[in-house]
Amino acid sequence: MSLNSRAIAALGAVVVVGAATVGTSVAIAAGQTEHSSHRATLTVGNSSIVADPLCWNGGSPITEDLQEQCQDKATEALKNGTLPTRDVVGSDRVGVGVSPNVAETGWWAFTNGGSTGQGGRFSLFSYAKGPTWSGSQQANKVLNASGKTLVTVVEGDKNSDNPVAVWYFQLNTQDS
Repeated sequence: MSLNSRAIAALGAVVVVGAATVGTSVAIAAGQTEHSSHRATLTVGNSSIVADPLCWNGGSPITEDLQEQCQDKATEALKNGTLPTRDVVGSDRVGVGVSPNVAETGWWAFTNGGSTGQGGRFSLFSYAKGPTWSGSQQANKVLNASGKTLVTVVEGDKNSDNPVAVWYFQLNTQDS
């Protein structure tokens, strides 16, 4: 049986909704009653991690000044090891999902890995509106040689100069 793109998208939606449900349950258990509907999920193999955006301007486009602050914040978090992180081996599959409201705006995802022919950047998901799941890619294609690969997820309109939200995840390459 082969899965068509509609079935794959539906499966991705189930993953994202399930992750959001777990995130809501954790927030309620921690005494937090406000639910964040702006989430991205990084899936590596059979495990996932859900995160709120590192940079978000309340749903408005992030100005150039705020983008610079966001990059500084991401660099600091990467240096301090405080980004959401997952270990990965080359044989794992890597994918990204977003909340339905993020998908309505439009989004894309990429890593700072990939071959030099790709400019040292690998696209996990090209810009689209609607889909909530990137599908999964073979990890050895998306990783960079340093052993630490940055995954960036961006919400925004393709025709706009400024993103609405940005998420960062870190992949730590492990020996197979």
